[in-house]
Amino acid sequence: MNVEDFVNVLDSDFYTGVPDSQLKALCNYLMNTYGIDRKHHIIAANEGNCAALAAGYHLATGKVPVVYMQNSGEGNIINPVASLLNDQVYAIPCIFVIGWRGQPGVHDEPQHIYQGEITCKLLDLMDIKNFVISKDTTVGELEEIMVKFREILESGKNVAFVVEKGALTYDVKVKYSNDNDLVREEIIEHIVDVTGEDPIVSTTGKASRELFEIRERNNQSHKYDFLTVGSMGHTSSIALGVAINKPDEKVWCIDGDGSVLMHMGSMAVAGNFKPGNLVHVVINNGAHETVGGMPTVAVSMDLVEIAKSCGYEYAVSVDNFDDLDVELEKVKSMDKFCFIEVLSSIGARDDLGRPTTTALENKENFMNFLKE
Repeated sequence: MNVEDFVNVLDSDFYTGVPDSQLKALCNYLMNTYGIDRKHHIIAANEGNCAALAAGYHLATGKVPVVYMQNSGEGNIINPVASLLNDQVYAIPCIFVIGWRGQPGVHDEPQHIYQGEITCKLLDLMDIKNFVISKDTTVGELEEIMVKFREILESGKNVAFVVEKGALTYDVKVKYSNDNDLVREEIIEHIVDVTGEDPIVSTTGKASRELFEIRERNNQSHKYDFLTVGSMGHTSSIALGVAINKPDEKVWCIDGDGSVLMHMGSMAVAGNFKPGNLVHVVINNGAHETVGGMPTVAVSMDLVEIAKSCGYEYAVSVDNFDDLDVELEKVKSMDKFCFIEVLSSIGARDDLGRPTTTALENKENFMNFLKE
């Protein structure tokens, strides 16, 4: 189904969401049509943030908003859906559009498999009437469903469309870029050169895939790395848990701007403990690149000042490899809680692979390494 037909049937003039590769057609359409426009389209920090924005939109306009997300974001909406939007509380109607990663019977990465199994079950449990959109769904069928869904929305309840892979299409190409020079995979190579045998916790998405391939090229063990293949936004908290309990190890966290934004409160928690053996590196390309390249708000933020205000004892931003190498060597020898922002371009190799070890193998190898 062409995404323009989908949008016309939904007939809403406000969208907020967290980008998803399954919904790339919708995300590209919204960016091409509205860009980032507070009246019509807001890319939020996390899905719960989206639900609250949608509630505010409805309170101000009386209209029905649309919230889009990957199904991994369902966990982030449970609280606002149950305690804010629910018809037994404020009865705020909302249309959810959810990309179905890990759909049963469709090959996907391990972090998506269980989430895919419970996607519709979670919606049912939250009393959100849902309909699956496949490649075969026609505009006429969608219109019929929307007639029924509008009755539900008028009663103050929520509805959801679960979108299968390839179900929405958009012919217009949208290119995302920035003015930064450094390439993320090369940034990670420089980090690996300095860290040696120190443990690394890397964020979900292409960063972990690149770290894995760098180890392969270097003929190095993967035991040094914990690849956070899912659970976006929690990488620094995992690293904090490791650092606190392994005080004699220098622990490195390779993070991304989208991940940092998703659960930024974790920076304040880490800053309260000030682990002198933890280095938090944020590769900031101002984009949700792994799922398509749509922008984050990190390009307009001073992450260094945020880190300092959260309690990081040393924080710096770099945009070239000479400065990066100097700062990496500097923080390696410091007994301070450190933060390095590295400004990065958008883009990755077309032939970038995926880890060939299982998640359980990754965990066991990493744990055994920490016991050594």
